[in-house]
Amino acid sequence: MRRRPWTLALAAAAVTVALAAPPAQAASPAPSPPPPPSAGVTEAARGFDPLLPSSDPVALREAYRPLAVTYSYEGQKHTLDDYLARTGTQGFVVLDRGDVVFERYVTTNRDTLFQSWSMAKSFTSAAIGIALGEGFIDSIDDPVTRYVPELKGSGYDGVSLRDLLRMSSGIQWTETYDVPFVHVAASLGYPLTELAKRRKRGWEPGTRFEYTSMNSFVLSWVVAKATGVPYHAYVQKKIWEPAGMASQAYLGNDSNGNSMGYCCYYATDRDFARFGLLYLNGGRANGRQVVPASWVTESTRPSASFNRGYGLQWWLGENGDFSANGLGGQLIWVSPRYGVVIVKSTLATVLAGEETDAAFEAIAAEVARTRTARTAAAH
Repeated sequence: MRRRPWTLALAAAAVTVALAAPPAQAASPAPSPPPPPSAGVTEAARGFDPLLPSSDPVALREAYRPLAVTYSYEGQKHTLDDYLARTGTQGFVVLDRGDVVFERYVTTNRDTLFQSWSMAKSFTSAAIGIALGEGFIDSIDDPVTRYVPELKGSGYDGVSLRDLLRMSSGIQWTETYDVPFVHVAASLGYPLTELAKRRKRGWEPGTRFEYTSMNSFVLSWVVAKATGVPYHAYVQKKIWEPAGMASQAYLGNDSNGNSMGYCCYYATDRDFARFGLLYLNGGRANGRQVVPASWVTESTRPSASFNRGYGLQWWLGENGDFSANGLGGQLIWVSPRYGVVIVKSTLATVLAGEETDAAFEAIAAEVARTRTARTAAAH
C-alpha cells in the first residue's frame, strides 16, 4: 500500500468508477485517508518521482477569521460545517489572496500528502503553457506527432495539441471503462506510451467534448519530448520551484520513466492552494512570471463552442471561477471575482457533492464581505 498509494481502491472500484473524471461519486468512502508515500521508500522506489520543496516558498499568512457561511440548495439551508461533514472533507483550505483565513483537517493534518487525481491535468496544462512560452512548442495548433512522432499511425495521428487540451481528440474512449484498465496497467509497470500508441480514432477531432484522461498523459509526453527533460523534472524546475511550493511532493509514474500526467500528484493542501494562488495572480509568484499570463487567460476561458464549461484542462464556472477537479471531490477552486482560492481534499464525496458550487460561492462571498468589513474597521 505504501509503495503505490496511487492505486488505492482500484481493485474494488476499477470497473465502476471513472477515475480522474470531473467530480464524481465513489462507491463507498474509506474511514481514513490514503497513507502518504514514505520518503524512505518512495525516493528509491519505482512508481514515484519526488518534487522537492522550493528554495523560495510562497508565504501564506495565517489570518484566520470567523466565516458565517450559509447557503441554500434545493430549498434547504446549509452551513459550512454541515457541508464539510456531509462531503467527508478531510482537508480544507481557504485563501483570501495570500492569507489563510480558514483551514480544517479531519483524520489528517497540514503535512498530509493528498492524492490529486485529475487535478493533475491542470498542472499539465501549466507545463504546456510554459513550454509554449519558452519556444519548445511553436503552437498548440501543431499536430501532436510533430513532438511525439511515435504516435504516427495511431488514433492520435494528426490531432492538434489544442484538441488534446480541450478534450476533443476523437479517440475511441469511455472514461468509466478505459481509465481503470490503463491505470491498473500502468501501476503494474506497463508503459503508458505503448497504451497511447494503441488508441484508435473514433470520431472527427475538434467536433465534440469527450473527457479522456489519455489525452492528458499524451500532453505530459509532449512536454518531455519537446523540452528534452522528463515531465517531472520540468515540473520541478518550471512550476514547483518558481511557484514557491513549500513541501516535498510525489508524482506517480508508470515505472518506465513516464509521468502519468493525468493524475497522481501527492501534495499538501497548502501547496495545492499555492497553485491556485499562482493562477489567481495571473501566473505570478514571488514577483516572478511562472506561467505566461496569456496562457492563464486562454486556458481558463471556454475552449470550444461545443463545451462552454471547459477550458484547456480547467473546468469553468458561471461567474468567472475555474477549478482543477479530481475524483471523488478533490478541488482547487479559484475565484478571480472574489480573490479567493479554496482547496478541498477527501477520499470520496458521496453526499452533498452536487452542492459544491453553491457552497463555494457562499464561502467566497463571505470571505470578500469580511475582508471589506475589516478594511473599513481599520480606517
